[in-house]
Amino acid sequence: MYIELKGERLTGDARIGRVKFSKTMKSIHYNGKLFLSLKGSGYKSNFYDEETGEEYWISGYKKDGTDRLYNENSPIYIDEDVQEEYWNDIRNIPEMIGTLRIN
Repeated sequence: MYIELKGERLTGDARIGRVKFSKTMKSIHYNGKLFLSLKGSGYKSNFYDEETGEEYWISGYKKDGTDRLYNENSPIYIDEDVQEEYWNDIRNIPEMIGTLRIN
């Protein structure tokens, strides 16, 4: 999944990582954090960190790597445990395996 911190900005730190959904799909677990759905009330965000209240945009990745809505030149980091699958199966660029940053 694509995970971008929004906070009070339109863009923020972004990652490609593996998440786990709750059975109801209303919450997401990622990297030891629990994200709860904003149920459509967020501005350019759809989940918030249950502990800090920070808002995030969490969505499926784009196969062409253009996941950011704004500031397309900012880096997107790829979690090490998914990078091989990301470059090989999703982006179909196996020669990029080992690359942990886009942009």
